[in-house]
Amino acid sequence: MPAPLQPQARTARLETLRREYMAQIITHAARHRRAVRVVPYVLAPTGPERRADLELIEQYAAQMRWKMTRTTFADLGQPPPLEERPGFAAACRYAAQGYAHGILAIARPALTTDNDTYARVLQHLHTRGLFLTYLPTAGTAP
Repeated sequence: MPAPLQPQARTARLETLRREYMAQIITHAARHRRAVRVVPYVLAPTGPERRADLELIEQYAAQMRWKMTRTTFADLGQPPPLEERPGFAAACRYAAQGYAHGILAIARPALTTDNDTYARVLQHLHTRGLFLTYLPTAGTAP
């Protein structure tokens, strides 16, 4: 029986998988001459912090030449488990209804740092033809 992946190796593998899913969906959209559309999702309190996060997301989407949906989704401050966040669940449903190709967040920790949860989210979105992405950090690809 193979040994389980170490946490860092699993995290890297999940990021590779996320990028592969994203590339497939973006390629499909391009093949059909459709602009890529993303749903912005933030984990921040209402007010200046949330507006700042949404502005960063908007700037990144413009840089990538993606369209952003007019509807944005958010959950407040300290993150409950991802499964208990109404804003993220609503963003997933909204995108799955055909309004977007993916969900764009500030960073992975705004979603989850748990690899098992992250793997389930990636798979859940991918089976619906959606990708998950977030802003790149210094030295990383989106």
